[in-house]
Amino acid sequence: MCGQSRMRISIAPIITMACHCRGCQQMSASAFSLTALVPADGFSVIQGTPQIGALHGQSHYLYCSYCLNWLYTAPAGMPFVNVRPVLFDVPLWRIPFAETCVDEKLPWATTPAQHSFSQYPPPEQYASLTAAYAEWVNAQ
Repeated sequence: MCGQSRMRISIAPIITMACHCRGCQQMSASAFSLTALVPADGFSVIQGTPQIGALHGQSHYLYCSYCLNWLYTAPAGMPFVNVRPVLFDVPLWRIPFAETCVDEKLPWATTPAQHSFSQYPPPEQYASLTAAYAEWVNAQ
């Protein structure tokens, strides 16, 4: 938001999602949060020093240290980071391909997501879901 923090994405996201859980509603002050799963080895902070905010558990929610805008989440033990896709220069990466926690969705909130899950996708579905996302991106 303020330009004090910059990130470099050298590997395209493996999927984009909207999360409708109550926690994401509260942290984003919106109906849902948007996220793009980016392989950790394709992500780097090139300007600024993000600070941990919100929840201080094993997974870290990182914010710009100047304007406190939510930048990304580093889930503990995962090979990816969840980046707020509105920060990307690539418009296609801002569109949610899947939506999660629709059981907690506000009744008026809609997204163009092609896949919906009452909670989170089961781990065994991620391979087919990310493959479908790659096909979708290539078709755009």
